[in-house]
Amino acid sequence: MLGQHNINKIAFVGNYLPRQCGIATFTYDLYNSVSEQHPHAETFVAAITDRGQKLDYPPEVRFEIIKQDIDTYQKAADFLNYNNVDVVSVQHEFGIFGGNAGSHVLALIRSLKMPVVTTLHTILPEPNPDQRRVMDELIAYSSRLVTMTEKGKKFLMEIYKAPEDKIDLIPHGIPDMPFVDPNFYKDRFGVEGKYVLLTFGLLSPGKGIQYVLKALPKVISKFPNLVYIVLGATHPNIIKEQGESYRMSLERLAHDLGIKNNVIFYNRFVDAEELKEFIGAADIYITPYLNKAQITSGTLSYSFGCGKAVISTPYWHAEELLADGRGILVPFADNEAIADEIIKLLEDEPLRHSIRKRAYMLGREMVWSNIAHHYLNSFQKARRQRAIKSNGYFSVKTLSEKRMELPAFNLNHLKNLTDSTGIFQHASYTFPRFEDGYCLDDNARAFLLTVLLDELGIADDQIYTLASSYASFINYAYNPEKRRFRNFMDFSRRWLEKVGSDDAQGRTIWALGACVGRSTKNNFKVWAHQLFNESINSIPELTSPRAWAFALLGINDYLNKMSGDRLVLSIRETLTDKLVSLYKNFADDQWKWFENILAYDNARLSQALILSGHAMNNADAMNIGLESLKWLMEIQTKEKGYFRPIGSEGWYPKGGKKAGFDQQPVSAYDAVSACVDAYRITGDEYWYDMAKTSFEWFLGRNDLGLSLYDPNSGGCYDALHVDRINLNQGAESTLSFLLSLAEIYRIENMIKTFESVNSFHN
Repeated sequence: MLGQHNINKIAFVGNYLPRQCGIATFTYDLYNSVSEQHPHAETFVAAITDRGQKLDYPPEVRFEIIKQDIDTYQKAADFLNYNNVDVVSVQHEFGIFGGNAGSHVLALIRSLKMPVVTTLHTILPEPNPDQRRVMDELIAYSSRLVTMTEKGKKFLMEIYKAPEDKIDLIPHGIPDMPFVDPNFYKDRFGVEGKYVLLTFGLLSPGKGIQYVLKALPKVISKFPNLVYIVLGATHPNIIKEQGESYRMSLERLAHDLGIKNNVIFYNRFVDAEELKEFIGAADIYITPYLNKAQITSGTLSYSFGCGKAVISTPYWHAEELLADGRGILVPFADNEAIADEIIKLLEDEPLRHSIRKRAYMLGREMVWSNIAHHYLNSFQKARRQRAIKSNGYFSVKTLSEKRMELPAFNLNHLKNLTDSTGIFQHASYTFPRFEDGYCLDDNARAFLLTVLLDELGIADDQIYTLASSYASFINYAYNPEKRRFRNFMDFSRRWLEKVGSDDAQGRTIWALGACVGRSTKNNFKVWAHQLFNESINSIPELTSPRAWAFALLGINDYLNKMSGDRLVLSIRETLTDKLVSLYKNFADDQWKWFENILAYDNARLSQALILSGHAMNNADAMNIGLESLKWLMEIQTKEKGYFRPIGSEGWYPKGGKKAGFDQQPVSAYDAVSACVDAYRITGDEYWYDMAKTSFEWFLGRNDLGLSLYDPNSGGCYDALHVDRINLNQGAESTLSFLLSLAEIYRIENMIKTFESVNSFHN
């Protein structure tokens, strides 16, 4: 079976024994059951370890991922890739991975070349924004999703929009135990001749054990020979925060209730074999948990599958597993109900044993040997369906035969930010901020996007309608008296200035020139040509190097169609010379740049010289463009191996310290765009790789392992802070992502490694 589907090497990622937690036990059991059932497959584990923690792992643990260190997740991906692993089984629970909402795991799975099967131990019905982003990306990047309950499957489909055919329902595994009388094991714990009530698992206040203790006096009055065993160490996180206060409070409560001789606390984490004996000795197993939102309980699965009569509060897993007479449900935090049901089961032995039998018979399907077969089937499906991606993603081959994930165009948030006047500057979360009004910078960017979509052949009537709004804004922004453009407009459509910034002039010339050179719509081209020629004369008077660069980008597009325009040819030469002179004045062997600071839109300066130098056969200009861009990209990629744009909190002054944050989407966009043009002109695959690396910053290959792109809204978050992302989705950031995506589509079209983009357009 393994050979048929080429699954010869399987890696498991998660917590692992001797770490003391439920996920560690689950990963251990899953690893061993798969290894035992399929001995011809090579299997090993990559274990999650806290920084500074020293664990005596067994030999199957081949790699340690430090929970808090995102670099080790990338190194783990390299390790798995280099070892030609066929499939990776990831155990997911938000708390076991580092980063906000465990986002560091995304740095691992994004970089894996093989299919990923993710077992979701927690599926939240009301995730916070960070948890939702992590879940959305896990779903997108996983080939298969495993949930242990029908409720979990329903949540995945209805809340997270996961496709049903991507989900495998596989119950929690359990040990294979014979159906024996509990008295067989009781002498091992000195409780022979007694009724045994059992709760096991890591202790925390949410377990609700205090309510069982409060129920016991009523029970003991009828069954004085009852013993309640509370088995398990205190949860490590509770130890860090509260010490043993919860356990001590339980011990004090047992003393105050006069039942201390009927309660035994085993303060330790037991191995699988000893746990079987504890479960075997129990007449009744009880889970009095206080939180309904528990989708999976390993302790419940173990006890149920081993044929125990179970009393539980109605959390989700218990409701599902104990339905149809397979167990008893009691209200949350209700010690009277707990007492009554314990008494009922102890008084009615036939009822107790019938519940046990029903549970045991169903549990035969849950033994680990069967679960291993289900997982292997899931692994096989993942291998067969590797090329099939959901959630709007599809696969594209890079030049090095790697696979790259590209989102399909989602313009919903762009439309949300746009009204009949133009695009709003800012947003609170996804809501446009009317009070901040509009600006020409963003409307020029938005118009440029519609031109690129038109050029790619994926524009439709809705996109042309958006283009008309942006073009109208640009047209109205032009002040013929000054022969310059205004920039800022308030919500009441009043201009706040007579002349906008130099950068706004340059960006608008860029958008107009691109329209002339690339658009397929004649009405747009005629209008853009006229306004371009009315406003171009003011460009050489500008003092901002970035304005020169923006204008050169538009000029080069314009001259692709209007190559005989001597005025524009002259202006291109003038602006190119200005940038070359600037570079020669400031650059040295260590600082290959045009200014004494790296600030915003840096790569545009290099890009402008690459394009102009190539078009003008000016080798000096083109070499400066390529040299400076390579220096810039090395600064932003060599340190970590992924793209880290210059932060806006101080930028990077010559001789000073480079700001790590806040990282801006516009900086990733300028890098993507410049590297795409460098590759297009030189054919050097280095630039292709740099374009891809820069684009991956949006999708989460960054310092926090968080995606800046929101696939639900189609927007992009405004910045990457040192500890979080900025949740606002303004125009500049959203347009930066969409324009970057258009550039990547453009280069992929050029090298013809995937089918027409048009077939994937929403």
